[in-house]
Amino acid sequence: MKLVVLTGAGISAESGLKTFRDSDGLWEGYNVYDVATPEAWERNPELVQEFYNERRRQVIQAKPNRAHEILAELENDYDVEIITQNIDNLHERAGSTRVTHLHGIITKSQSDRKSSLTYPIDGSELKMGELCEFGSQLRPHIVWFGESVPMIEVAAKICQQADLFVLIGTSLAVYPAAGLIDFIPSSVPKYIIDPVIPDVRRYKNVFKIEKKAVEGADLLKELLLNEH
Repeated sequence: MKLVVLTGAGISAESGLKTFRDSDGLWEGYNVYDVATPEAWERNPELVQEFYNERRRQVIQAKPNRAHEILAELENDYDVEIITQNIDNLHERAGSTRVTHLHGIITKSQSDRKSSLTYPIDGSELKMGELCEFGSQLRPHIVWFGESVPMIEVAAKICQQADLFVLIGTSLAVYPAAGLIDFIPSSVPKYIIDPVIPDVRRYKNVFKIEKKAVEGADLLKELLLNEH
């Protein structure tokens, strides 16, 4: 049975990783348009590079939480596919084996000229002067505001195959990721885990778990294993 899980910032927040959507458009004190757009990269690549180097250090120091671990454990009973809006690697470090990153992953770099050309980052720092095979500067492997989301079609196909669907820690406010729930067949049970449940009134077979990710995932596992 295929269990498709869409995760957002709420699951990483319980591992201590902040998101700009927590507050007023600031991410760790920076305006997102100064660090998360192609224009920002053109204007001040050194600032953008150092911003993501610091975020990468935070990811390396962070540890997967119980919600990440529970999703990995569910692979014992389900064919689990995780689609995440998060740029950290906490799902993989918790043991999940099939993770689709919609917005890139901070532990990789990409060519400034060809986004599909990616490289692992050795350690926490990506330096100015590190070049791709075309001789172009390497940048973080992150989908910035204003850029297309290359993995969205792959994710949509995964959603169409779901027998069960779980949404954890996302407000369904960021498109195109928020539209993925529309690809879940209407007959499929949909579990929504968040302290503030987004508006899902137009969907059928919705089960709401109004809790943070860790507590909600624990309850989800209990529910699923009782039914399995």
